[in-house]
Amino acid sequence: MSIPESFTLKNLYDLNGLIALVTGGGTGIGLMIARGLAANGAKVYITGRRKEVLDKVVSEWNGTKGDDMGSMIAHEMDVTKKDSIQAGVTRIAQADGKLHILVNNAGQSGPLSSELNRPSPTAQKEAGPLSEYLFNNESFEEWSSLYAINTFSIYFVTVAFLDLLDKGSKNNDKEGFSSSVINITSMSGLVKFAQRHFCYNSSKAAGSHLTKMLSTEFALKGINVRVNAIAPGVYESEMTYDTISGQAATDAIGMPVVSIPAKRPGTAAEMAGTAVYLASPAGAYMNGQELVIDGGTLAVNPGRV
Repeated sequence: MSIPESFTLKNLYDLNGLIALVTGGGTGIGLMIARGLAANGAKVYITGRRKEVLDKVVSEWNGTKGDDMGSMIAHEMDVTKKDSIQAGVTRIAQADGKLHILVNNAGQSGPLSSELNRPSPTAQKEAGPLSEYLFNNESFEEWSSLYAINTFSIYFVTVAFLDLLDKGSKNNDKEGFSSSVINITSMSGLVKFAQRHFCYNSSKAAGSHLTKMLSTEFALKGINVRVNAIAPGVYESEMTYDTISGQAATDAIGMPVVSIPAKRPGTAAEMAGTAVYLASPAGAYMNGQELVIDGGTLAVNPGRV
């Protein structure tokens, strides 16, 4: 029996000719994903608010990439501002006329109530002092600002690029192909403890549900654009320090009740591989799902899944 060519790695994960956009693509998890997509042939726009960071990444990538790899293009974009998002849509519409992969990765960490779980004499544990501490330590403005980038942006960026994504599905001759939205949520939106940041965790939980609603509404309307999410555990990024090594450091950041089984942070290749899967022919039958890549954290800690 001959093995169909469609079963080969080249065909399963081929991104050649596809156009991608990764928000927050200049650093951390966004950069991991952008490199993974470009390494497998996609033309990748990376966006962010710091143009100098994007330009440096693009210069380094395009100067060292292999001949069979895709290029990167820097585009300054603020995902919390409609006019900035629309400028991104206009640029890609004029340059390419379509989009195949949208990665909503831009995010921040937000307000932190550091005394919440700290094992120290000053940590508040009784109802009265805890109430006063939590109420006074954070503000409505901080919560609104974080939700704007972690949650609101998923909605506005996705719907802004929806027509280009639909064109990407229609203008592709691969059988079963559909454009793909990949939202980067977090393990923190799935665990049932606050990790000292109620705002961040709840904003990521909202992103998880937005993923479900967007995928459902598009499917019900016959729009051939898949929407999935990746919920990372602890990975090296600007939000989790420059480097993380070993179980102690990984647990210090993830703050699990039970230690993370993998005893290490996730790697760039593991993150990139998950995104490539969702965007590639191999993942074309997946829609409305959230893939948790957390080293087993949710397997041993209280969560809502």
